[in-house]
Amino acid sequence: MSQREDLLAGARRCLVEKGYAKTTARDIAAASGAHLASIGYHFGSKDALMSAAVLEASGEWGDVFERAVRASRAEAPQDRIRVLLTSLLETLPEQRELLVASVQAFGQAQFDEPMRTALASGIDEGRRELAALILDVPSDGLDPATVAGVGSMVYNLVTGYVLQYLMEPDSLPTAEQALEGLRALTRGR
Repeated sequence: MSQREDLLAGARRCLVEKGYAKTTARDIAAASGAHLASIGYHFGSKDALMSAAVLEASGEWGDVFERAVRASRAEAPQDRIRVLLTSLLETLPEQRELLVASVQAFGQAQFDEPMRTALASGIDEGRRELAALILDVPSDGLDPATVAGVGSMVYNLVTGYVLQYLMEPDSLPTAEQALEGLRALTRGR
């Protein structure tokens, strides 16, 4: 692994062990085996490194959903959303530390413009990729209205269930209950 990759791996370990807010640059240097100054050299700041680590880990978690949906060979969008929600709800417990660190990062981003920009870009990519996954189309072929509509809706389902899980893990619906709720909303009852 390169020093940059070592730093990312060290930051991810720190995210899980200490959380976003309590991780120091020295913690990351110790966890990665890299020199403290290498954080600035490769990432510019500790917060930029932590943001990169959160985005990388979140992207890998998103890959789990993608593999589940693609492996299901589901034909209709409602079947693909069922698989995605099932995968989401099943993987929340194993991702708890990452989820806590992600929420902390989003809170901190309000006070750090480069971090906010990086995380906003990650949200844009997430919306586009989720829309493409649910509609079973290439992400580069999606128009902005579809990303704003379908992508935002699916992204909000994911992040909403993440926040609910972090506050009250036993309160989440099953994937079927969530889908029935969506159907009721679209039927108008």
